[in-house]
Amino acid sequence: MSTLLEKEIKVNRILTTSVKHARAIEDPARSKIIEILYHRALSADQIANELKKTGYKKALTTVRHHLDILKDSGLIEIAKIEESRGAITKFYSTSTKLLGYVAPDDFDSKYSKVIDSTSVKIEKILRAITPKTTRTKKIKGENSQDYSQYLVMEIMNRAMTNIMENSGRKESIK
Repeated sequence: MSTLLEKEIKVNRILTTSVKHARAIEDPARSKIIEILYHRALSADQIANELKKTGYKKALTTVRHHLDILKDSGLIEIAKIEESRGAITKFYSTSTKLLGYVAPDDFDSKYSKVIDSTSVKIEKILRAITPKTTRTKKIKGENSQDYSQYLVMEIMNRAMTNIMENSGRKESIK
C-alpha cells in the first residue's frame, strides 16, 4: 500500500463546551435565540418575532420548546416574570455570548504575525497559572489533567469575556 497523502496536523484551536451545550446549540434557531437574548430579556412572543425578522419562522410552541432546551442546558435563564391580567409572562436572557464567524480564506496569512507574537506573551502568563490549577481537588470520575486544562480555559474565557464586554462599553460611551 502506498501513501497518497500525509500531513502533520498542528493543534492550534481548542473548543471548550459540554455535550449538553453542544446539543443545545446544534439547531441554528437555538443558536440564533442565544444571539438575540444577548444583553436583552425577551418573552417567548418577542423571541418568535425576532426570529421571524432573521428568517426563522417558528411557531410559538416550537420557540417555547427551544427555550426549554436552552434553559435545561444552562445557556439561558428566566430573567423576569410578569403577571398581567391573570397571565404570567416569562422573560429570558443569557449570560453567554456566542461568537459565530466565518474566517476569510487569508486569515492565517493575514494575522499570523500578530497571533504568533501575542501567543508567546499569553503562554508565559498561562505557564504561571497552570501549576495553580493542577492543585485543584480531583473530581470523582474525572481525569485531573483534563479538568486542570478545562480550568485554565475557563480562566482565559472569563478574562477574554471581561475584556470584550468592557471594551464594548467604553467604545459605546465615547
